[in-house]
Amino acid sequence: MNKNLYNRAKIQTKKELRIVSNQIKYWVKIRHTTMINPDLPIDMVEKLLITKRETKPTF
Repeated sequence: MNKNLYNRAKIQTKKELRIVSNQIKYWVKIRHTTMINPDLPIDMVEKLLITKRETKPTF
């Protein structure tokens, strides 16, 4: 893994309360979603993913 990517993810994990691998997976999910939906802005994709995560049933 690129050390710069790892360091950026490590910094972000403190803000988002994630582990490094989950932070990178999250970034990949955002990137993948924007690639298949190029008409959607990145901030909208991120908000949609956050909303999806928050409304997921916990049972």
